[in-house]
Amino acid sequence: MRVLVAALIGGIVMFIWGAVAHMALGLGETGIRQPAAENVVLDSLHQGLGMQAGVYILPSFDPARMSDEAAVKAYSEKAKSSSYAWIVYMPQGDDLMQMGPQLGRQWASDTLSALALAFVMGLAAFGFRKRLGIAVAAALFAWLSSMVPYWNWYRFPLDFTLAALVEQVIGWLLAGAAMAWWLGRAERRVV
Repeated sequence: MRVLVAALIGGIVMFIWGAVAHMALGLGETGIRQPAAENVVLDSLHQGLGMQAGVYILPSFDPARMSDEAAVKAYSEKAKSSSYAWIVYMPQGDDLMQMGPQLGRQWASDTLSALALAFVMGLAAFGFRKRLGIAVAAALFAWLSSMVPYWNWYRFPLDFTLAALVEQVIGWLLAGAAMAWWLGRAERRVV
């Protein structure tokens, strides 16, 4: 039960920190730019990408053609000389101003992440500092295993990637401190 309560505390702290980081500090918008001619791009999406939702990388290369030396060379030349885009595409659109479902999913994600972290933090009778160290290590692990590959392979902007590091480390430091306090408090009562 103490792990579940720690997870709820951590999920709430992380959710609140996420709101502050995005709405007050702007960390969630770092590296995101406004298009020069949005309507031109939007009008061309259906024609260029079709009607199938998904992630598109432009210029595109079919992995089934990796053994075709000429196709690989032609793609390399095109990739060097053309623009690059990583696009999350939804042909039907969505009202991004209706944040209720997104906020619910974010809270659930924060709380489930906190549950995994609380489980690890509660495995043994660690002190506050060791539990806090586990939280920072988990934040770094998550960032290194997800955001750095996106920067490396998909060319996410470096400032966007580093802002995600700041958001994750500070968030899990705060949530980890609250969770470590709770877990230690519950242990002191048992002793």
